[in-house]
Amino acid sequence: MISLTYIYGIGQSNARTILEKAGVNPDLKVEDWDDQQLTSVRNVINDEFKVEGSLRSEVQMNIKRLMDIGCYRGIRHRIGLPLRGQKTKNNARTRKGKKKTVANKKKATK
Repeated sequence: MISLTYIYGIGQSNARTILEKAGVNPDLKVEDWDDQQLTSVRNVINDEFKVEGSLRSEVQMNIKRLMDIGCYRGIRHRIGLPLRGQKTKNNARTRKGKKKTVANKKKATK
């Protein structure tokens, strides 16, 4: 079951569902599967789930659509800031990138 989660788009609950529909024991390792089990799992994934490349392209198209219509989430994507309501004063380094230090203004001397 765990090895199916290495496929992009399949989590633990989907992996459990796939193995039930394919009739494969969840405790069995992938290296111990025979050809019939491998084929049945592959068929279930191809018929019912969008995974890997097609899923990645769909996610990118959804983000592009948000940016094109100019909604709040699209604007946040465009400028590289968090889009789910997080504060950005102190944290948000994952989205904002490495710190860019801004120098203070020099005081005028008399």
